[in-house]
Amino acid sequence: MPTRILLVRHGETRLTLEDRFAGSNDISLSNEGREQAASLGIRLSSVSIAAVYASPMARTLETARIIAGPHNLPVQIVDALREIDYGNWEGLTRDEVTCRFPQAYSLWEEDPLLVAPEGGESGLSVIHRALPIMREIIERHRHQTVLVVSHKGTNRLLVSSLLGLDARGYRERLDQSPAALTILDFMNEVRPRLKLFNDVSHYQSYPEREIAERTSKWWRPTVEG
Repeated sequence: MPTRILLVRHGETRLTLEDRFAGSNDISLSNEGREQAASLGIRLSSVSIAAVYASPMARTLETARIIAGPHNLPVQIVDALREIDYGNWEGLTRDEVTCRFPQAYSLWEEDPLLVAPEGGESGLSVIHRALPIMREIIERHRHQTVLVVSHKGTNRLLVSSLLGLDARGYRERLDQSPAALTILDFMNEVRPRLKLFNDVSHYQSYPEREIAERTSKWWRPTVEG
C-alpha cells in the first residue's frame, strides 16, 4: 500500500475574489470558502486519514479543521507549508502590481522560480522549505493516508518538484482552485504518482470566478475586436 497524500488548497477568501496577492496576509475564509471546505470534508469523511497537517495561516487552519472534524484529528501546524511571501506586493491586485512595479513584475513572470518580489520569496525558496517537510511527513506515515492543507503557490511548486516538472512554468501549467483536492501516492519519498489533480467536484464550480483568478500572461483572457 502506498503512502497517500491528500494535498488541499484552502477555501476561498475575500482576497481570492478580489484577485489580490494574499501571501503572508493572515486572512480567514469567506462564507463560500467554509462551504467549499465543508463539502470536501463530507467527501473525505469515509476515508481513513491518519494525520492532518496545515500551514499556520488562518485560512489553511480553518480549512483543515473543517475537513478533520469528522475524523476527530488535531491539526498539526507546519510553518514550512505557508504561502509564498510576496513582499511589497502583499495585498495588491495584479493590476496594481503591474502599474507600480512593471519591471519587477515582468521579470518575476518570466521566471517566478528564481525571481522574488522585493522583500519576498522566490519559488525556489518555497521549495527549499516545503519539500523537506513533505518528505518527513511521508517517512512518518508510511502506508497511511495523510491530509496536507496548504496554498495555491506552495502546492503547485510542491507538485512540480515532486513530479520532476520544470518549476519555472508552475504558474501557467498548473492550477489550484479553492478547496481543490490533489492526490499523490508514494512508493517511497521520491517516487510519487499523481492520481488526481485540482479536483473540485465536491462543490459547484463558478467559471466566471476562475477567469478572475491571477494567472500568468499565457492564460489571461483577451478581448477581441
